[in-house]
Parts: sequence; structure tokens; C-alpha cells
Amino acid sequence: MPHFQIDYSANLEAAVDMGALCEAIRAEAAGIETFPTAGIRVRASRVDHVAMADGDPRHGFVDVSIRLREGRSEDVKKDALARIFAVLKEFMAPAMQSRSVALSAEMRDIAADLSLKFGNVRDHLEDSA
Repeated sequence: MPHFQIDYSANLEAAVDMGALCEAIRAEAAGIETFPTAGIRVRASRVDHVAMADGDPRHGFVDVSIRLREGRSEDVKKDALARIFAVLKEFMAPAMQSRSVALSAEMRDIAADLSLKFGNVRDHLEDSA
């Protein structure tokens, strides 16, 4: 952990490079001490069916959900969430100059005894990572 799930409205696809957004969030997360590098996963899913605000189909959204194994203090989680949200806001600023976009981010704890993990990513990381 952490896992970052980005949901975004389909009407943003032509205006925003979602792969680059994933990388921007991954890079920031890798610099946050509480996030183990080997556990970082960032993925984005396009949402084709959306109804927002007054129903204008030009409105768009980007929502970042962060799932994190329990055990960090509230201050550590708030700081990490603020840093990720700042990256999202900065990345989306150019698109938001010409279109209506709602941004949101939320962090949720995952109970360790209800979250099984297995993998060998750590075995394949460079020593400097």
C-alpha cells in the first residue's frame, strides 16, 4: 500500500494526459516517507456515465481515492493527503482555466488483518529506490 485510484469523467480525456497525472502522483508519493515505494500503485479509470451539478455535460471531475494500510498518525495522513492533492491541483490547473472541473481526494485506512498482500516487487527494485 498505498493504492491510488483516480476516477475521471470521460469528457476530460482529450484535455488531460491521465497517464502523466498517474506518474505525477506516483512521483510525489515516492517522496513521502510514509508510503513504501514498493507498495505504490496508481491507476486511472475513465467514467463514461456522469451527471453533475446542473446537468451541463461539460462539467468534469477527477477524484483520487487513496487506500492505505492502517497504523499512521492523523498528522502524517493529513500531510500526505495535502501533498497529493496539491499535485492534483497543480496538474489540473491548465485544464481548469478553460473548463469546469471538480477535484476531490480522500484517504481511507485498510485494516491490516483484512488486507492480504503477496508479491516480489521489492526483489526487483534498484537498491537506490
